[in-house]
Formats: sequence, structure tokens, C-alpha cells
Amino acid sequence: MAGQIVKKSENTWLIRIFQGRDAQGKRRYYNKTIHGTKKDAQKWLTAALRDRDIGIFIEPSRETLNEYLDRWLKTAAKPRLREHTFRSYKEWLERYIREPLGDRRMGELRAPCIQAVYAAMLERGLQPRTIQYTHSILTSALKQAVKWGIIARNPCDLVELPRRKRNEMKAFSPAEAARFLTAAAEDKHGIVFAFALATGMRVSEYLALQWKDIDLQKGAATVQRALVWKSGGGWYFAEPKTPKSRRTVPLPPSLVGQLAAHRRAQAEHRLKLGCRYENHDLVFATDKGTPIYHRHLFRRHFLKVLERAGLNGYRVYDLRHSCATLLLATGENPKVVSERLGHSSIVMTLDIYSHVLPDMQQAATEKLEALLFRQASTR
Repeated sequence: MAGQIVKKSENTWLIRIFQGRDAQGKRRYYNKTIHGTKKDAQKWLTAALRDRDIGIFIEPSRETLNEYLDRWLKTAAKPRLREHTFRSYKEWLERYIREPLGDRRMGELRAPCIQAVYAAMLERGLQPRTIQYTHSILTSALKQAVKWGIIARNPCDLVELPRRKRNEMKAFSPAEAARFLTAAAEDKHGIVFAFALATGMRVSEYLALQWKDIDLQKGAATVQRALVWKSGGGWYFAEPKTPKSRRTVPLPPSLVGQLAAHRRAQAEHRLKLGCRYENHDLVFATDKGTPIYHRHLFRRHFLKVLERAGLNGYRVYDLRHSCATLLLATGENPKVVSERLGHSSIVMTLDIYSHVLPDMQQAATEKLEALLFRQASTR
């Protein structure tokens, strides 16, 4: 018999499902206690046998979510993630998932309990973006549990997420960009900010550039790596964010001239320090030759440049946004802008910078007016 129902007491039933034989030839059964009517027990047995017949029935694991997450982080997540991403996964799970759900057994994890955690996060005033990131981590973890045969389905697939509120994009106007560059010229790291604004590179990309990546003759810079800082101190070079992040970005002639002057000054400084200079061939480095820490760059230099320029409320990352916005506003092809930024697709670029599209549509309309109707009226 594939499955049977045995009455244990009033409204308590034992369900036994035949699971084949073990290595010694003994019959193996999966036992499940159901509290309710016999009809409830029969309904559960019918569903379980259906799942078994189509190959998705899995004996509920007694492993808790906390135990599973420890194993998943160590054996599946850590080998494939960058250090800072892995650290982020651990922190997010510790902060939002382990306490409310960690003691639940994997076989008892259901969509409603996950949904309740997200609802509680919203009530505490957390942003939808935080909930969505938490959800993506948990989804990834439980997707692996399905592959390993620990659970039959991923309960995260049945959870509804709050609508994400897109933060207002901040970007310089042409006049503000000019004021910013004038103020940046007075800072020791002004060349860094000018480079960021002109290329649209990510912070981790331009701070990882080496002189071998710069072709002053052709006026181009090639992204080959990203700079990553370890939580306990130290740094290392990693692969760029995506395959499309590996790219060559043309440089404006004025910036090429600034880079040439910067290289000469850096070489003179390196000779002056001698063996005290750590030569990592970095284009942008500290006085000792080591990589520039992005938070120091923001607090000690970027904020002061903004103050001198009479600007406020901007982040270093907004230099990237400003580059894209200024190019799109002048009518540059979005495909060209997408390639410059190293986006995975042009769809991503158009989604992020949709605020620029109305102006582009207006410019396109004016071009059509001149092309179609003004010419027709002169005939």
C-alpha cells in the first residue's frame, strides 16, 4: 500500500507513506501526524501521494532555517560572492531574518510567515528597498534548498513585495558642473572628481585604474578591475561588477591633458619618497601610493569641494549620474551612454534615467517639425 491512515485518537490520525526500501531491504515509511477530521487526513495524504508520483515529495527537513543558512553561506554563497557582498548577505540575514524565522524547521517554512516578517519591517518604517534586498537574499538561499532537495518549493516565490519608491535622481546642471570642476581644481584630488564626472565610471572602477589602463595617445581609459575594501582592513582587486563593465571609455582632450600633468607630478613625488612609496601603478593614489579609501574621499575632499562650489546634497556617486544625465540631455544616443556607464543593457539605462526622456522627446518633436512641416511650407 502506497499510503495509509491510522486512527490514533479522537481527531488525531497517523499517515504512513511508503518510501521504498533501505540498503538492508527494510521498508521505509514517512510518518505524519494530522490533527483534525479523517477528511483532513485523507486530503493531506492525497496531495502527498500526488507530489510523490510527480517527483516533488520531500520529507520535511528537521534542520532549522538558522542551521541551513549557516551551511548555505559557507558552502554555496561564499565561494561565488565578492567579499563585501558576502558580508552584506550575512549582516542582512542576521538583522532581519534569523530572529523571527531562524528557529523554524525548513519543512515548516511557509510564505505567510515570510510575508508577516516583511509587513513588520514596513511597520517599523523600513524602506521597500531594504525589504526587497532582504527578500532577494532569502530567495537565493531557499532556491538552493530546492536544488539540494531540502524543500519542494521556494516559499519566497509566493510572497508579495511592497512597491519600491525610486529615490529622486540628483545630477548637476551644466552650470553646476562647471562650478564644481572649478572648485575641484583647488583640491589635491580634484583630478579624481573631474575624471569621475567626465567618464561616468563607478567609484570602485576609477579608484582601481592603473596607468597601464590609460592610453594618453588615444585618449581612452579601460576598466579591467574593481577596488574592494575588506571589513577588517586591507583591500584587493576584484572582477568588475558585470561582463559589460569591462569597457573602454574615450576621454575628453582637456582631461587627457590633466592626466598627463597628474602623471608627471605623481612620478616626481614617487621619486622623492623612494622606497617609502608603495607603487601599485595606481592612477589615483594616496601620498604613500596606496589606494584611496572612498569614504575618506567623500568626507575629507568631496564635501569641501561642494561647499566651495555652493552646492549641497550630492554624493560622490552622483558624479556618475551627472555624466549620464548631461549626455542624455544634449541628445546623445542612449546606447552610447549605456556603454559608457557599463550597464548590462540599454533598458536599464532608460529605466534609471527616465526623468530625462521627456526633454528628449520634446527635442525630437522639434526636429520633426523642422524636417517635415517647415520644409513642406516653403515649397
